Amino acid sequence: MDRNIRLLIAYDGTDFHGWQRQTDLRTVQGLIEQAARRVARHQVVLIGAGRTDAGVHAAGQVANFLTTCKIPTYNLLRAIGSRLPKDVTLIHTDEVPLNFHSTRAAVRKLYRYTIHNRFGRPVAFLRQRYSYHFWHPLAVERMRDAARAFVGIQDFAAMASRGETRETTVRTVYACNVYRHYDEIRIDVEGRGFLYNQVRNMVGTLIEIGRGHWAVDCIPDILATKDRRNAGPTAPARGLSLQWVQYELDRLPPADAWWPRRQTTAPENAEPDADAVADS
Repeated sequence: MDRNIRLLIAYDGTDFHGWQRQTDLRTVQGLIEQAARRVARHQVVLIGAGRTDAGVHAAGQVANFLTTCKIPTYNLLRAIGSRLPKDVTLIHTDEVPLNFHSTRAAVRKLYRYTIHNRFGRPVAFLRQRYSYHFWHPLAVERMRDAARAFVGIQDFAAMASRGETRETTVRTVYACNVYRHYDEIRIDVEGRGFLYNQVRNMVGTLIEIGRGHWAVDCIPDILATKDRRNAGPTAPARGLSLQWVQYELDRLPPADAWWPRRQTTAPENAEPDADAVADS
């Protein structure tokens, strides 16, 4: 009988070619699938909550796979985790209902973007891999006020980079908070799902506002144009991290809503979260 195993994963994305499996390239999905396959002794297809790109990190990535393996979940944590490299780790494993799908069942996700905002480089704090060094002074208050305009159900076409293929560019942002933590400015964006590079383009726009180049109230006008050329530049991948993904296990639809028939080699996530699929 099939079991559905959920993994909570953290990784440093610097030396990965992103999450998604790619032939002859080092990816997070590929390495975990390889480790899980050696433990389960059958083909494993890992479904991830967010398809992060090269250089993007995760503190709380969620993934799942179907298996006929009878090994207890705690032993799976140890067996799979011990076969992973030093820049990726399993935090937790558990067994979830067969109708759980890491991508489609997600109800909220939080991405954090970190800007090191001082003249000295972040290497002095060993943060160069996890933050974007922007040494020009940024006015956090301006950025915080402007960020409120991102909250709500809106068309984010102006924040979607080239390559977006979704049928609709309407997305819901539940919160967009900007705050300073010592020399870092952190931008937390919470939503159900995101467009291609949406968060990084939102950050690039807020940086232009924070440095005084654009007005605080310009975001509604930018969104109204639905034109990517009117928004700010795409912020570098290294500052972005998937912090957590939230689910409501008591409100899952039937398994057939995700895939017609249960199988140990589950189908690829048909609608990957493209927020962190970057082009840099």
